[in-house]
Amino acid sequence: MNIALNLVAVRTIIRKEVSRVLRIWIQTIVPPAITMTLYFIIFGNLIGRRIGSMDGFDYMQYIAPGLIMMSVITNSYGNVVSSFFGAKFTRYVDEMLVSPMSNAAIIIGHVAGGVLRGLLVGSLVTIIALFFTKLEVAHPFIMVTIVLLSSIVFSLAGFINAVFASKFDDISIIPTFVLTPLTYLGGVFYSISMLPEFWQTVSKANPILYMVNAFRYGVLGTSDISVAYAYIILIGFVILLFSACMLLMRKGVGIRE
Repeated sequence: MNIALNLVAVRTIIRKEVSRVLRIWIQTIVPPAITMTLYFIIFGNLIGRRIGSMDGFDYMQYIAPGLIMMSVITNSYGNVVSSFFGAKFTRYVDEMLVSPMSNAAIIIGHVAGGVLRGLLVGSLVTIIALFFTKLEVAHPFIMVTIVLLSSIVFSLAGFINAVFASKFDDISIIPTFVLTPLTYLGGVFYSISMLPEFWQTVSKANPILYMVNAFRYGVLGTSDISVAYAYIILIGFVILLFSACMLLMRKGVGIRE
């Protein structure tokens, strides 16, 4: 019976999250589409003409998978952190906590909402990319699984950020000072083979590098890192972050205080 109740709870949260994204589409879907279009025009078209090819691909082709992944990461994270913090701020999180639904159902519902928004925006950015370049998927299974795992990782990270956030400013600190720099330094616009050996080693400490390159391998068939390592890192982060979310919810950190 508890399983049935929790399934209803998860579906309800997902429906609420999807409704929220579609209701304010001008804030959730349009801005990333415009931003990515500008990236394609400025970096891909204008600057790409001077750079030429990279790893045997046209520069526009090379950066397209990275830009798609960047949109998935930022929107998955942003959806969960804003949604769950909103639940805390308006105190309707209390209703979820006193209901029969489990902590896992609360987490899974919000994470699923983040994943769906990330995939929706990622699909839109992919369509935009096709207006600028040609993309032929080399490894469909790798492409799909990597984008799903990456979206789950950053949705869970957004949930943790929302748990600790005590004011609206707190939900923008991590995206501004951590997520954005890591994304730009994650091989979206360049191959780390262009860097000196020391900085290649430093770059390999950035988890986003593995996500971007594994996704690029799925689309183009080229990567700077081992795809197997990317799967290990992503699955490890999913387990670690989900466990952290469960622990925080069980202790009531940032919620029952």
